Amino acid sequence: MIQPLRQQFNESWSERRYRDLIARLETRTGATLGFPISETPCFFPRSLMDELSATGLELVSQILDHPAARAAALAAVPARFHGPNAEALPTFLQVDFGLVRGSSGAIEPKLVELQAFASLYGFQLAVAEGYRDAFSLGPSLGLFLGGLQPGEYHDIVGQALLNGHDPKHVVLMEIEPRRQKTWPDFVVTEQMWGVRAVDTSEIERDGRRLFYQRDGRRTPIARIYNRVIPDELERKNVPLPFDYRDDLEVEWAGHPSWYFQISKFSIPWLKHRSVPETTFLHQLDQLPADRERYLLKPLFSFAGGGIIFAPTDAQIAEIPADQRSNYILQERIQFEPVIETPEGPTQAEIRIMYVRSRDRFQPVLPLIRMGRGKMMGVDHNKGLRWVGASAGLIATD
Repeated sequence: MIQPLRQQFNESWSERRYRDLIARLETRTGATLGFPISETPCFFPRSLMDELSATGLELVSQILDHPAARAAALAAVPARFHGPNAEALPTFLQVDFGLVRGSSGAIEPKLVELQAFASLYGFQLAVAEGYRDAFSLGPSLGLFLGGLQPGEYHDIVGQALLNGHDPKHVVLMEIEPRRQKTWPDFVVTEQMWGVRAVDTSEIERDGRRLFYQRDGRRTPIARIYNRVIPDELERKNVPLPFDYRDDLEVEWAGHPSWYFQISKFSIPWLKHRSVPETTFLHQLDQLPADRERYLLKPLFSFAGGGIIFAPTDAQIAEIPADQRSNYILQERIQFEPVIETPEGPTQAEIRIMYVRSRDRFQPVLPLIRMGRGKMMGVDHNKGLRWVGASAGLIATD
């Protein structure tokens, strides 16, 4: 979006430098990346990043400070995902925005989604650093939000993960972590903070305590950095060695109940110029005629699963009446392709990543997904270049 930087980058780009970027990331993580990395970072003015960071906080506060919204969100949590040791406030927040062209012709942000679930706090920093180093980008381009310095970022995320515990007593819990596309993030997380990824099947219960094997020794778990997506847990019917409702001697960094409480379920409660028209399906008296303007979304799917573009009467009729409260009908966001690339203008979705620090939510990093398809996911951008995961490098206005 910053024309001089964009033009200079495009003119100096080379396949060799891009391959150097991929090599750096694969060397850092010791793995072949299971998803595309865009050929370019995105250059954004700090004023835009500050605006998005502030807007995300305003939206989240509308839920957390609204008793009726909080009560409704808590009631939406399935019984098995309640727990006595859940955090009073979420540890992690993600708020995703698309950039659209408003009625005045100016570029404006629109909310795509928000989620109280962890994101790529390790790997995303590695991606941003990789772009900067592989393409010899200047130190004047910032990586962090909220004026953070590298040491402050490391400390804030580390405090959220560890809460003062020895890293060997904190585990990153996931279903078959080595098979997840997010494995590179798990590797960097252990490199930066010492928190090791552990399969759910490797956790043992003994009374109220949990244990795992670390370097051949039975090691007690004091805190769980939760990366298990409830949708995957349910879909695969994965057994756990404990019940989330049990009163265990363990702390949570990202209890699964927050996955439901701040989610697509929250969007119909929000009132803000950046929020697209959104209604619970069961609350619609009459379906709109111009379906091309709408998406039908299941509330608790992950990574865009189950979304239907321009839903038909037949598709809506297939949803049982008692399940319609689990869907929203949302105005479709028309992303503006604001990133000029050698293969044409490209859209960018901007995730603002937050971490709770001293009972306030600190914006820490932007995460970018680029695409030219209907959505930003890999399946909608197959065979395209200059799309995929990217980083937002921040320039002083």
